[in-house]
Amino acid sequence: MSDKVKRVVLVGTGFVGSSYAFALLNQGVTEELVLIDINKEKSEGDAMDLNHGMPFAPSPMKIWFGNYEDCKDADLVVLTAGANQKPGETRLDLVEKNTKIFKNIIDQVMASGFNGIFLVATNPVDILTYATWKFSGLPKERVIGSGTILDTARFRYLLGEYFDVDTRNVHAYIIGEHGDTELPVWSHAFIGCRPIADMMKEKPQYKQEDLDNIFVNVRDAAYQIIERKGATYYGIAMGLVRLTKAILQNENSVLTVSAYLEGQYGQNDMYIGVPAIVNRNGIREVVELQLNEEEKEKFTHSATVLKDVMKRVGLQ
Repeated sequence: MSDKVKRVVLVGTGFVGSSYAFALLNQGVTEELVLIDINKEKSEGDAMDLNHGMPFAPSPMKIWFGNYEDCKDADLVVLTAGANQKPGETRLDLVEKNTKIFKNIIDQVMASGFNGIFLVATNPVDILTYATWKFSGLPKERVIGSGTILDTARFRYLLGEYFDVDTRNVHAYIIGEHGDTELPVWSHAFIGCRPIADMMKEKPQYKQEDLDNIFVNVRDAAYQIIERKGATYYGIAMGLVRLTKAILQNENSVLTVSAYLEGQYGQNDMYIGVPAIVNRNGIREVVELQLNEEEKEKFTHSATVLKDVMKRVGLQ
């Protein structure tokens, strides 16, 4: 066993970042957590506040406000910094301002000698994950976006409610852009080992119209939450902790992340939300589902929308 201490560096301690730090402490996932933010006072306050909860944590964790030099020995740098989505604004509207912010951050992280894994959560996540890969020069498998991990969680939750089963026994994916062009993979949606399509045939109380509404609620969830409370952060924070565990504990877990495609799903040279096996080295492999024709068309459309935006901002 290695004696190396597990270190996570969090860049950005806004709503998402501070929620992630709190969830990380509650689950005892890492041994060291470094907070970095342009708002030094806020991050210092977060570090103090989190440390005061240490007596109630499942395991000791060293938490401090730091700087980019602390990235040198980090296993994982988690990026939640950037401009937030405002009411009425799409995730893609954020691309130009956040690409500039990311260039500055990643240059400083890499200057430290960092050689770990990047985990990107800032929107538009698929494009900013691609930008992180380009700016950092790291191998594609060591740059991961949160992708559709939250959309998939919302999907599983709502399907669990509808079918009245534990959401953890719902196996279904949202893939594509983390945004308006994402799609549900109904052809691979299961309750336990039973296809949802079979259950629909057997029980007339389950209707396709209801399933279509579930997907609309998944796709538009961020807009609904932003309208009510200004931002979404608890769900994505839990998703980021789940990814952190998969990486640091070498789990080989299948999670819907923004991964680099090289021919899978008919796409090349882009990051987009797909199921992938995640472990200590990052993305071990992309899991390619056999989509039906309608799903293939929707996925291609989603990829085309992302590529058009990347060309507009000069990333491709």
